[in-house]
Amino acid sequence: MKKHILPAIKLTFVMIFFFTVIYPLAVWGIAQLAPNSGKGELVEHNGRKYYANIGQTFTQDGYFWSRPSAVDYDASGSGGSNKGPSNQEYLAEVQARIDTFLLRNPQVDKSEIPVDLLTESGSGLDPNFSVQAAKVQVQRIAQTRGISEDRLNQLIESHTETPLWGIFGPEKINVLKLNIELDKLSE
Repeated sequence: MKKHILPAIKLTFVMIFFFTVIYPLAVWGIAQLAPNSGKGELVEHNGRKYYANIGQTFTQDGYFWSRPSAVDYDASGSGGSNKGPSNQEYLAEVQARIDTFLLRNPQVDKSEIPVDLLTESGSGLDPNFSVQAAKVQVQRIAQTRGISEDRLNQLIESHTETPLWGIFGPEKINVLKLNIELDKLSE
């Protein structure tokens, strides 16, 4: 038994040292090579700083609405709701989102509403949405802000991020950056 306990104890202390000192230092060192030293992408607008990699809430008619958040966009409490399609409370929340969207966007048919405008992401902090989620909101924003739909579609196109190497992931748009540019158009 002594033959197995001492090596196990030694291995335990080596692993504790590795995973509490060496590994975190390695990750921290690699993060220093990233833009903003791994502290996230900061965007400044009207004298305020925002993290572009954390979802923000937008619900006014003159803005592109962001994806719903299960954690109210609180980065300290990242997580999904863990409610499934059989949960009646969750279904009621999604139905309320559909009703609100259709009320504020009467020209849109229920089947045209993209799922990312109705459901939360796994982290609850997704800063991006699909190109379809932006385009379905164009008419409402054009009417509210008095900007042409063509100009809004150009704005969407210029903020569309392509998949990594053209194959990994869908096209997406950062909602915060898009809405900041929308504000700049109106200034």
